[in-house]
Amino acid sequence: MPEDEEPTGELAAMAAVQSVLVVRPGVLPTARGMSHFGEHSIGWLAMSLLGAILVPCRRRYWLVAGVGVFAAHAAALLIKRIVRRTRPNHPAVAVNVSTPSPLSFPSAHAASTAAAAILIGRASGLPKGIVAAVLVVPMALSRIVLGVHYPSDVAFGVVLGAAVAGTTARFDSRLSSIWPAQHGLSAGGALK
Repeated sequence: MPEDEEPTGELAAMAAVQSVLVVRPGVLPTARGMSHFGEHSIGWLAMSLLGAILVPCRRRYWLVAGVGVFAAHAAALLIKRIVRRTRPNHPAVAVNVSTPSPLSFPSAHAASTAAAAILIGRASGLPKGIVAAVLVVPMALSRIVLGVHYPSDVAFGVVLGAAVAGTTARFDSRLSSIWPAQHGLSAGGALK
């Protein structure tokens, strides 16, 4: 692609987002920190484990959050390997962080963060909308600020993560109704 070719479509949107946000103090280091936190969903898994340890009366919900986050990440990776869309590559879009894979669709960071927002909201008892706004929006924007995902990668990742979280929560509710507390985790979440 020629150096002077103007970006179009999603690339133009990415360039516009970067031109507004990257110049703001602290945005790039924060986006990089979020990227490292979300890599392989490790930050969300650690948070789920910590919640299970610190809040024993809600342990089941925190452990289910970890399962859902891992499942969302795994689903995104599986889809990446099927779709095989490469990451954005245009002179107008700066790549501001390294990635473990050249594959872009969908964003596993967005998927695991959406799942975390829903399931950690459930585990903590915080309103889902607040948790989603605080977690999902910044992570979604960070993927574009860092130049590693098209907006459609991020949007699909959020939808995928929400779907996996919903399925995980429904499965947990169904399982807890048919699997009595004496088999390990009580309905309230405490380990027996």
